Amino acid sequence: MRKIQIGIDSFAAAFTEQSSRVSDSQRLLELIEQIEYADKMGLDSFGVGEHHRKGFLDSAPVVILGAAAVRTSKIRLTSAVTVLSAADPVRVFQEFATLDLLSKGRAEMVAGRGSFVEAFPLFGYDLSDYDELYEEKLDLLLMIRDNENVTWSGTFRPSLAGQGVYPRPVQNPFPIWIGVGGTPESFVRAGKLGLPLMVAIIGGETGDFGPLVELYKKTAQRYKHPLDQLKVGMHSPGYVAETFQKAADDFFPGWAGAMNSISTERGWRPMNRADFDAQLGPDGAFLIGDPDQVAEKIIHHSKELGGLTRVTFMMNAASLPHEKIMRAIELLGTRVAPLVQEKLEKENPE
Repeated sequence: MRKIQIGIDSFAAAFTEQSSRVSDSQRLLELIEQIEYADKMGLDSFGVGEHHRKGFLDSAPVVILGAAAVRTSKIRLTSAVTVLSAADPVRVFQEFATLDLLSKGRAEMVAGRGSFVEAFPLFGYDLSDYDELYEEKLDLLLMIRDNENVTWSGTFRPSLAGQGVYPRPVQNPFPIWIGVGGTPESFVRAGKLGLPLMVAIIGGETGDFGPLVELYKKTAQRYKHPLDQLKVGMHSPGYVAETFQKAADDFFPGWAGAMNSISTERGWRPMNRADFDAQLGPDGAFLIGDPDQVAEKIIHHSKELGGLTRVTFMMNAASLPHEKIMRAIELLGTRVAPLVQEKLEKENPE
């Protein structure tokens, strides 16, 4: 029986006055507690993002995940995403291989280009090379994954002439997902490589991404990758509480603060409650509501996208207090995940 994995992603961010009053040290310690509790509640994955700007504490996600690795036993630990364009693939692989060893084979990576661009000047890269950097570095990362000794040359990094890259991870091959937004070329790239696809859907209607996922699958088929080995994940703002109204009212203030800080920066119009509420309906991207509603929406989104392997909840986007996130984790593990599996079994009896 097919299963949809349920996970959580965090940017370790603070967008509200209340959350910013919590010390940086305490916020990180609370994040480790959240990962540990998600493991205890039986959730499948926990991802930590990567940002290099004020308000975010996830500039070194593997350090956070490494701390969580020794306090968990089953949950898969992943990035959400690794900004590969502005990183050295050798160091990225070494860090995640070390995480895989610490976690005894539970590490994963979602490799993407990132939705913010501050990492490029910070690490000495030209933003005009945005696409070329990602293409080249992904090529090197996959070569390192598949070969202990690497011979490689490119434009943006010194060549490798047979050097070994260590340590090697427990998992072989090490799981690398491709993180995508709404660019068709990104779906095609993932399909060509036959790699798992993690789609960030942070607004709009999920069904609009269905044709892009189909493009990914058709491309993979054209490049002779077995369709039954492909994986599709969805990352969206999400939160569960005892009632729909409580979930919506809890989530909106922090979400509005986060979105409007970005809107000011990028010249978008401010977001309001009507914009937020529009995402809460059956076709809207947000996974927000009571356990039954959220489970039903996961099934709906899976159908819209041709079948999902994993759904990850971005709860931290709302800067929710620690105790509310912990309660949501409990509801996801004890109510939502079993309901999703029950609905799948009813719709697909063996």
